[in-house]
Amino acid sequence: MRTIKRLFSSSVFYRFASSHMSNFRSNEIKRVSIEGNIAVGKSTFAKLLQNAGQDWEVIAEPVSKWQNVDQTVKYFSSLTVPQPNLLEMMYHDPKRWSYTFQTFSCMSRMRTHLQPLAARLLQSTGTPVQVYERSVYSDRYIFALNMFELGCINSTEWAVYQDWHSFLVEQFGHRIQLEGIIYLRASPQTCMERLGRRGRMEEQGIQLDYLEKLHTKHEDWLINKSTNDWSHFHYIMPVMSDKAAFVSAGEGTSLKKTF
Repeated sequence: MRTIKRLFSSSVFYRFASSHMSNFRSNEIKRVSIEGNIAVGKSTFAKLLQNAGQDWEVIAEPVSKWQNVDQTVKYFSSLTVPQPNLLEMMYHDPKRWSYTFQTFSCMSRMRTHLQPLAARLLQSTGTPVQVYERSVYSDRYIFALNMFELGCINSTEWAVYQDWHSFLVEQFGHRIQLEGIIYLRASPQTCMERLGRRGRMEEQGIQLDYLEKLHTKHEDWLINKSTNDWSHFHYIMPVMSDKAAFVSAGEGTSLKKTF
């Protein structure tokens, strides 16, 4: 009897039980992604949703990992060179670093999305909702595809990228399957203005034509539904497709009612 009590009170049992509870609740959770162009206002909108209720959790883009690979890959800790900023390296020399960045970007996003549920979601009496700031699908069908079409990812790299991306989605897709997509829309000119105002160092060299290409990709994917492999998203209807300039605090509550 004492042995059994010790087992149930041990940290090993706690981790085991928490893991299984997380898996159980993960089958109930609703997942939504916020999609849109660079500097369209996703982070601002995500903060509104975070405040919509205790049963909502926003999973931010792992930008800090892209800016400091040292935090993620222990190998770099032994180097004496400055901490690798893969985001900056990609923008500075896209033909050299686009495939590397798009791979690391998608992998780090997938890893973030597969993390165990937060304790408050496990304890929620309602329907828990996770909101992703972009998804692994926009990684492929927007950003990586765009770099391939620009000639910054060659045909061999693109074939390899699609192969491992398809494999990961087949293996883990059920754990990050989306209930819907929130598409924030703004003109490339508006995004360019916002990009300048936020002043992220790595983005200073971005040109308007790059944002225009990304805008077209988003429209093809989420509005025109002309992206190849659209069958992967046959169950998804964007629950919001409006000008991001009109996002307001009330829309967080309104969207919560939708789910």
